[in-house]
Amino acid sequence: MRGIGELDLPERLAPAIPRWATAIGVGLLATACAGSVLFLLDMLAPGGGVFPLVFPAAMIATLFAGRLAGATAGTLTILFAWYYFLPLPNSFRFETPAQAVSVAMVYIACAITIALAEFFRRSVQRATRERDRQIAERDLFLEEFEHRVKNNFTLVASLLDMQRRRAGQGETAEALGAALARIESIARAHRHLYRGASAPGTVDMATYLQELCTALAEALSLRGAIALDCDADHAALPRDRAVSIGLVVNELVTNAVKHAFAGRDTGAIRVGFGAHDAGWRLVVADNGTGISPEPRAPRGDSGLGQRLIDGFVRQARGTVKTESGPEGTTVTVELEG
Repeated sequence: MRGIGELDLPERLAPAIPRWATAIGVGLLATACAGSVLFLLDMLAPGGGVFPLVFPAAMIATLFAGRLAGATAGTLTILFAWYYFLPLPNSFRFETPAQAVSVAMVYIACAITIALAEFFRRSVQRATRERDRQIAERDLFLEEFEHRVKNNFTLVASLLDMQRRRAGQGETAEALGAALARIESIARAHRHLYRGASAPGTVDMATYLQELCTALAEALSLRGAIALDCDADHAALPRDRAVSIGLVVNELVTNAVKHAFAGRDTGAIRVGFGAHDAGWRLVVADNGTGISPEPRAPRGDSGLGQRLIDGFVRQARGTVKTESGPEGTTVTVELEG
């Protein structure tokens, strides 16, 4: 009923068709429908009630096209029933004064029905306009909020990049570079909240991961010696899960670039994301030398990358499995649906 109240045929068809013409046309159509049903009912049960269909015809016409349509439908339906079905068919005469009173009461009841339907229709239209106004204000607020957040991400990234450049070479610069990559990954997921055909609050993973891999290739200075390929299905995931998955990809690709190709000039890293069973599967694989069984020299960030990966996987509601050998390393993350 609320949807009918929001439909304004005269408004939709104007200016091609004058509003009054549309209203009268809807009233005539409602009258024709009511008259056809009245003829059918009279054939099935002669002498039955002739006026009950006046009210739904007038109400429906009013809801679709306003009070003029309702008045047209109500008046014509009453005259139609009066002329053809009252005790003196094909005549507007009455047998008794009571019949005149009955017709007058039907007119009054029809007028009240039209008034109530018009009141409901206008109330729904006011509510619709208020809703549209609030949606427009919300969209404006979200646009301003997105702009401010984007600026904040840019500021943080600029500060990290400046500190990284000042640090020169070494572990400090490396750590700042890793932090910068994580910030940019989060910022990229945030930007995708306001783009494309995904539902509000979700991120299209195909576009997001493709852009993330492109950015990682540029940030890690991959110039063709190490190829980074991304193959991701289109999937609209909530922002928080998308960010966690993006950060997992960031850590795994960065680790592969740093450690998988020691002593080699070429290599390939593949990132895959797609539907699997009742959920999703993320795969990051390389054709490097594999994980060495020999313990690495202790560093200040020893184990930090793996702890971050484990934490991001938990946030994404997944489990991680790593397989490594002489032909490379494959990390598989199984994500719940």
